[in-house]
Amino acid sequence: MHAVIGLGNPGPSYAATRHNVGQMVVGLLAERAGGRLSSVKNTGALALTAHIGPPPSAKALLGVSTGYMNVSGGPIKALLAYFSIDPDELMVVHDDLDLPFGALRLKRGGGEGGHNGLKSISQALGTRDYIRLRCGIGRPPGRQDPADFVLSPFSARERADLGAVIEEAADAAVDVLARGLTAAQMRLHTDRG
Repeated sequence: MHAVIGLGNPGPSYAATRHNVGQMVVGLLAERAGGRLSSVKNTGALALTAHIGPPPSAKALLGVSTGYMNVSGGPIKALLAYFSIDPDELMVVHDDLDLPFGALRLKRGGGEGGHNGLKSISQALGTRDYIRLRCGIGRPPGRQDPADFVLSPFSARERADLGAVIEEAADAAVDVLARGLTAAQMRLHTDRG
């Protein structure tokens, strides 16, 4: 079984911020599966096991940490252990400042690019060798601090397109589960250029 984990911060004040786009994608996947994420004992995470995608669908664990982004590694490690999922079967969906808004990229491994959520996960798991679905949020305007930018809501123009971006990211996650990373990368990166 694969795990698809969406990064973000807890609570309504963060729900619509750029940093929470990973949780938005996982929320859509749970909605598509007709389920809800619920608390998993002693993990600090919410999760749902569901069949994802069109038949024959793949069984996957959808999850989010109930804590803050910067300390998400511990809950994610506990969640993987609870469901006996190897880090090789982990896909993390997260925001990415280095991609323009709406751009999506898939990769396995690599650095964290200054992303504290990824740093926490890599440190907790003792490996960087997991799949990342990078959701572009663009760079902050002017001299705005990146930390403030990621915690701010999407602009009105971005919100107009955000639903479609989240749908496409959810489709890319399903594609990885159904066809494997390489085939999903080829489709996503070829279709989007």
